[in-house]
Amino acid sequence: MKKIYFSGFIVLFLSSCLGYKELPVEYDYSYKGNFKKYRTFEIMRPVGVQDTTMVSEVIEKSIISRMKFLGYKQTDNRPHLIIGFKMYGDSLRFNGYDQPEIEEWVKYQKEDVKYDSRKLDLKTGTLLIQFFDRRQNRSIWQGYATTLYGDINFNNERHLRNAVISILDKYRFMAEGFTEGTTAQVKDDL
Repeated sequence: MKKIYFSGFIVLFLSSCLGYKELPVEYDYSYKGNFKKYRTFEIMRPVGVQDTTMVSEVIEKSIISRMKFLGYKQTDNRPHLIIGFKMYGDSLRFNGYDQPEIEEWVKYQKEDVKYDSRKLDLKTGTLLIQFFDRRQNRSIWQGYATTLYGDINFNNERHLRNAVISILDKYRFMAEGFTEGTTAQVKDDL
């Protein structure tokens, strides 16, 4: 009987993992971003008139989980990064940029590189996640996802989590000091 339950658990676990389908993601960034210097973040929440395209508990939890995984601490006291998002139900034309891969750019951090803009036609059901540097008062990174085969269903939690994971997989910067702290903690534990 235990084998049946265990086998059922394995099937359920694998099917949930296989349910993740990476979405096509585009991102661009500011050459003024200090990507290796950020340690804290907070989620931007609309004030006043509630914009339901900027409020989602599922998206917030997914962003928070990913940022904590990368070593960032959530704080409402002067966070380094403020993270906002917006769900676009309609198709839209969006200004993006052709840039070097962000990991390549960070190695040299040339600020005199030109922004080569390009127009993107995004399908219905697009999720945009944007990182703002609070101290510089500017957007420093944005990622956006839509599907090739249809829209992101904003009423489907799995679709939302999948979109957030796909987008934030493109932001690969650990919080400043996170890896050093982890290494020191491992040494202390030995």
